[in-house]
Amino acid sequence: MARAIWKGAISFGLVHIPVSLVSATETQGIDFDWLDSRSMEPVGYKRVNKATGKEVDKEHIAKGVQVEKGRYVIIGEDEIRAAHPESTQTIDIFGFLDAEAIPLQHIERPYYLAPDKRGEKVYALLQQTLKDTGKVALAHVVLHVKQHLAALMVDDSALLLVMLRWPDEVRGLDTLELSEAVTGAKLSKGERDMAKRLVRDMAVDWEPGEYHDTFRDKIMALVEKKAKAGKIEDVESGERKPPSKSADVIDLTDLLKRSLEGNSAKPARKRTSK
Repeated sequence: MARAIWKGAISFGLVHIPVSLVSATETQGIDFDWLDSRSMEPVGYKRVNKATGKEVDKEHIAKGVQVEKGRYVIIGEDEIRAAHPESTQTIDIFGFLDAEAIPLQHIERPYYLAPDKRGEKVYALLQQTLKDTGKVALAHVVLHVKQHLAALMVDDSALLLVMLRWPDEVRGLDTLELSEAVTGAKLSKGERDMAKRLVRDMAVDWEPGEYHDTFRDKIMALVEKKAKAGKIEDVESGERKPPSKSADVIDLTDLLKRSLEGNSAKPARKRTSK
C-alpha cells in the first residue's frame, strides 16, 4: 500500500474510526529542475527585494496582507501561529447529504482512507451505510495546520475523503457574463435531434489505460534515449523526509446507540443557504 500521509480517526457521532490517509492521485507531469549550465549545480530560489534587486535574509522577511494598493497590514509569526486551527487528528463529520448536491467546481482533490486494524468493522459499517443511503458525509479536517472542508464518499468497498474548496473560493456563473445569445438561444428540434444522435454515435466506455499525456511520454522517451547514450550529468541533491503523525484512538462500536440517543434529544436543524 502507498505510504500514509496522515493518521487519525473519523469522528462519527460518539464513534471513532481509526484511519490512514493515502493520496488517491499522483502527479505525472515533467518536473524540470534548474541547473547551472556551467557547473551542473542546482539553482535555487532566492528572496529578492523587487525594488533593489538585492537578496533579503530570512530574518528580515515580514509577512503582510495588502488592504489597499501599496498599503499592507503586517502580521507577526506569533499571530499567525495563534490563528492556525487546532490539529485534532480527526475527520469530524457534521452532516450528510446527497452526493449530487455538491457542485463539481467545489471538488478539489481525492484521498483514500485506509482502516486501522482496530477499526475495520466500524469502517465497513460507515462505508455500507453511505452506500445504502446514497449519502456522502460532510466533515472538517486539519492537515498540516490547514483546515479543510471535505466529503467522505464510497468507492466500491473503500472510503474516499474528497477535499472541497471553500464556497468563497468558487466563482459564480455570473463571472462568465453569458449573453442572451447563449441563455436564450432558440434551438430547433432538428438541431437538437442531430446533436443527440452525434453524442450517441460517439459514445465510448471509460478506458483510463487509453488516455496518455503525450508531452510527458515524448519527454520521458527522450530522457531514456539520452540516458542510454550516456548523456547524463552528475548533480548532488538531498531528499527530505516529511514528518509523520499518528493518533491513538479507540474502536467504539457500542457508542452508535448513544450517538442516536444524543441526536434524538436535539431539535432538527433547519436547512439554510448562504
